[in-house]
Amino acid sequence: MAVKHAGKAWLGVCLASLMTACTQGSGFSDLDKFMADTRAKPRGHVEPLPEFKAYEAFTYSAADRRAPFEPPIDIQLTMVDQQPESQVEPNLDRPKEVLETFDLKALTMVGTLRGSAGSLFALIRDDAGGIHRVRSGNYIGQNYGRIVGVNEARVELIEIVPNGQGGWIERPRSMTLDGEEG
Repeated sequence: MAVKHAGKAWLGVCLASLMTACTQGSGFSDLDKFMADTRAKPRGHVEPLPEFKAYEAFTYSAADRRAPFEPPIDIQLTMVDQQPESQVEPNLDRPKEVLETFDLKALTMVGTLRGSAGSLFALIRDDAGGIHRVRSGNYIGQNYGRIVGVNEARVELIEIVPNGQGGWIERPRSMTLDGEEG
């Protein structure tokens, strides 16, 4: 057994010496010469990066104007020629009621009362702290508002306001018990 191990050891020593003998030759002389020549050449020069101008943002200020390559739009004014179609007008000869001196935004609905005949009244508070009792048919607000309906949670009214063309139009409004106006 010891002979087998000695033979394997002797074989390993022979292989190692054979490999060492092969590498000690001057087989790399041409590679060494090429490396020496390459190191002796002058090194290359890298150009510096060019200087760039900073980007200046441009704000286009004519976005709301007509495009210069489109023809102008012909606008015809039709509202000037129209006559008021509505025959609605406020009655300026009737005596004004107390709540017509207040702006509608200054008035709030605070409750309701039921009369002895079963009719329902709304309680309206003005900005001076006074409480007023109103029902259908009463006038309220500075725009000739006439109350057309009262229920437990809301007062419906119709105001008569100018239409901007010399006439008048009716505008429905409402006041709710929580104070919102519609």
